[in-house]
Amino acid sequence: MSTVPTPPNANGGSSRQLVFTSSQAAVYLGVSLATIRRWTDAGHISCYRTPGGQRRFSRDQLDAFTESLRRGGRDDPAQAQQHTVVGRSGRAVVA
Repeated sequence: MSTVPTPPNANGGSSRQLVFTSSQAAVYLGVSLATIRRWTDAGHISCYRTPGGQRRFSRDQLDAFTESLRRGGRDDPAQAQQHTVVGRSGRAVVA
């Protein structure tokens, strides 16, 4: 059973979307696509790969990442050593 991205809601927002591409995840977190790639490669954000190798993120994965930042990264020692800042979207991000 495969999961496919759901289209944005009628207002053009993605807050109800359950599956995000890397680009959509970057917009959701308010960071660049390169940052999303770097964070997944470093293991800071979990994702799954399509058969073609593309990254896919669940909303729960992205929200868990931002929640760990709010807790100061205490769940992940690698994140605890980094600084938390607020991104363009108003969400906390690691700098």
